[in-house]
Formats: sequence, C-alpha cells, structure tokens
Amino acid sequence: MTELAIENARRVVFTRQEAAFWANTGGGALNGLLKRAVQTGEIVRYRRGLYGLSPKFARHQVHPFALAQYLYGPSYISLECALAHHGWIPEAVYSITCAALKRSRSFSTPLGLFSFARIPQNVFFAGVRQETTSDGCVFLVATPLKALVDYVYVHRPFWSSLKSVRESLRIEDHEWQTLEASQVDELEGVYREGVVVEFLENVR
Repeated sequence: MTELAIENARRVVFTRQEAAFWANTGGGALNGLLKRAVQTGEIVRYRRGLYGLSPKFARHQVHPFALAQYLYGPSYISLECALAHHGWIPEAVYSITCAALKRSRSFSTPLGLFSFARIPQNVFFAGVRQETTSDGCVFLVATPLKALVDYVYVHRPFWSSLKSVRESLRIEDHEWQTLEASQVDELEGVYREGVVVEFLENVR
C-alpha cells in the first residue's frame, strides 16, 4: 500500500477510494493493507477514510491548515487560529479553529485537534483568501476582520465597544488601522445575526 501511495498520490493526503483504485481491491483486503501500513508507521490515518504518507515517505509534510479542508469541507481557517496566523493576537493557539457550512464537529488527528464551527453565511467565502506554503500546500484562511466576525458569531462576547474588543483579545491599535472600509463592505449582508451586524457597524 505504501509503494502504491508513493507512486500514485498527487496530493499530501489520499482517500480510501483512491487507495482502492490503486490496489484494485476493496473490502477486508483493502482494510488489511491500510491497517498494516498504519501500524508500521508508513501511512498516517487522519480520520476515517483519509490518509497520508508518513514524513519518512512523503515529499513534504502536510500543513495543518491545508489538512483542515480535507478533514471537513467546505471550510476555512478562522476565529482564533486565523487571528494568530495574521499576528493579530499574541496568544498561542493549541487547536486549528475553522468555520464550516455543515454541523459543528471536531477531529483529533496526529497533527493535533481540529475544531469546526458551523457558521451559516449568505456568501461563505467572502473575506476568505487562498494562501500557499513554501512546500506548495494550499489552504483557505479568513482575513482578520472575517475571523473576528466569525468569533463574534460563535462566542457572542459582551463587547460594549471596540475598546472592549481590543482589551479582550489584546489586539494592538496599529492592527485596526490596517482595516479599510472596503473590507467591511465585503462582509455586509453576509451575516443576518444582529450581533454580527452591530459589530460590523461599530468597526465601520
């Protein structure tokens, strides 16, 4: 199974269906091949039906942000994780926090804990940008403002003003000064919840 994955895998992860096609088998025989490869540490199991080559055999290691979209999609990196990624909050983030269209879920993987919060939106990928790592891993991440809006939707914090936001999350004033009205425009109408609409008005 490992040799087949090395030869055929075009991405940093592969599915059980792809493995079945490579091995031209399924059912118990395929399960046995995958199980042995996982037990020997040659293949990593990220969740049911999703695998990847171990660092020893992979051309490059999958980035946790890229893995998130394969684990549960459509989704994008957001909330605390995106804010830390952009340097807006000083705290270390110990799980990968994401926004998703489907129901909220979490996954414990060899690369850490991934948390997906369901955030209904009229335009799901508004305020979301694509980034690429030096190894060529592609992932979707919320802009700082989009990540903040998602944070407001999920946690419903009691913030009486933007000063409360700055103090609660310890966001420096110079970060706010990088925002432009066009970024607020992009997110207007995306969320229907009053708490989010009020927050965007305060930001404007």
